[in-house]
Amino acid sequence: MKKFLKYLGLGFLSAFLTATPGLGAERISFFYPPFGEFSLSVNSLETFAKEGKIDEDFSFYASRATPEQLAQLRDLLQQRFNVSPTVVSQVTYSPIGEQVVQRLGDLLLTESRQNGFYAIRASLILAAADREGLTVINLLRRFPSQTIRLNYTEGLRIVDDLSQLFKKKDEVVAFLQQEATAQAANSTFDFSKQPDLRSPGKFRWQKKSLELNDTSRNRRLPVDIYLPEVGSENTKKPPFPLIVISHGLASDRSTFAYLAHHLASYGFAVAVLEHPGSNAERFQLYFAGLAKPPEPAEFINRPLDIKFLLDQLERLDKSDPSLQGKLNFQQIGAIGQSFGGYTVLTLAGANINFKQLYQDCNPNNSYFNLSLLLQCQATELSPRNYELKDDRIKAIMAINPIDSSVLGEGGVSQIKIPVMLVAGSQDIFAPPVFEQIRPFTWLSNSNKYLALIENATHFSAIAEPTPENNVLPVPSALLGPNPAPVYSYLDALSVAFLETHLLNRPEYQSYLQPSYAQFISQESLKLSILQSFTPDQFNQVWNGAIPQSFKPSNPLPTPTPR
Repeated sequence: MKKFLKYLGLGFLSAFLTATPGLGAERISFFYPPFGEFSLSVNSLETFAKEGKIDEDFSFYASRATPEQLAQLRDLLQQRFNVSPTVVSQVTYSPIGEQVVQRLGDLLLTESRQNGFYAIRASLILAAADREGLTVINLLRRFPSQTIRLNYTEGLRIVDDLSQLFKKKDEVVAFLQQEATAQAANSTFDFSKQPDLRSPGKFRWQKKSLELNDTSRNRRLPVDIYLPEVGSENTKKPPFPLIVISHGLASDRSTFAYLAHHLASYGFAVAVLEHPGSNAERFQLYFAGLAKPPEPAEFINRPLDIKFLLDQLERLDKSDPSLQGKLNFQQIGAIGQSFGGYTVLTLAGANINFKQLYQDCNPNNSYFNLSLLLQCQATELSPRNYELKDDRIKAIMAINPIDSSVLGEGGVSQIKIPVMLVAGSQDIFAPPVFEQIRPFTWLSNSNKYLALIENATHFSAIAEPTPENNVLPVPSALLGPNPAPVYSYLDALSVAFLETHLLNRPEYQSYLQPSYAQFISQESLKLSILQSFTPDQFNQVWNGAIPQSFKPSNPLPTPTPR
């Protein structure tokens, strides 16, 4: 299997190949010491992709694969990626896109054994412009060199390190699941006789939409506010506790509307805003060539958006009859996903950790933690102490947050309010071990929870996008299982967490125990909850076996403050 993983890595890497119409790659060549140089013709791959036939040239490689693996490779070769040349151009000319292509160029060399950066970028754009669209074969045909040389030694090193990394991740996840199962076995609580927090509450609610304008930063903030209605059967009365929800990159305020509806039905007022510098609309404009890519200042502007939102709601509480007396500014919580998870962590007191960023942001690391491609954009900020904390926020939930470098242990350990971190075991964009599990051990407050969802991905918590906001089409293989169970988990856990730690209602504490996670867990997406996992335990499980190429090397020098 390992041999074919290496072989399949060759086929997968070729998917990223990218440039003149009159010249295209005829062969893929690689040197595999001590056996010498090997090559494979593009015609052989094309015949296999279109007809399923294995010719003599391809048979040497195909004989080392299982029928299932060959079927997967053929699917990959046939896959058409529906992106326009404008989108490809905008992405590959952006700072993050250039980093990705540059690193691919270290693996995919031109015939003269030079970094394939320019060839890859040009081939991607030309293939996307072709009437057959962006496919692996079309990319190969557009590569401006008769031979594509694979840096096989480097490729094998990366595959080996990734294999080791995935193995250690699975060991950490398995340990946490075993701990949660052992704790759950000691519980005698019968949840079948308790209210089901996955079901909607008793409150009806109304939605009010606003557009707030922060002229000092030139940012217009669309906001949807979900307000519970007062009824005789409801125990909560206004003012209602207020929850703010922050979306992730290239999303909008519809992403977590399902969670806002659920919380409003339990008597929480919910304000869901959009961050104009990194929302779906901004990406639509960017991909159309009408706006710049998101800027590093988003790391500052996002938490300031929420500060401004709370300031304006306090003002409207005194002047808008529809809001007067409805919002309790002494009971405010925040929920965020991905970039929004970072946002709520900073509001809770985590400072940007420039020292950690300069140490971690070297070219090798993002092969193993894709979130560093975004986190390391913060190195472009002027290094100083930004005032991002908001003392009005009393509890937070961070779903798939990115934080290992931009906040680091020094930042995360500053948080003193209750926190719930939510991780998906198959999240490749915010890897759970580095971005949620290890940071969980850095939290110094005892009121902390780690919710781990087996098989969940970075997209499992996100509502299915509408055609209007589906700006980053995600291949189905990266979406994971049907996300409905994850929605129900977040519905229940958010109510339990906020009732317990924002409203000080200890009767909801039992819903935050491992036994409740076990009670509502579904086989396709198993849920575990832990309240304790120490740095020593993490180190014992991890056992120091981080691949050498992942460990920070050549840390960047601290720049002179501007």
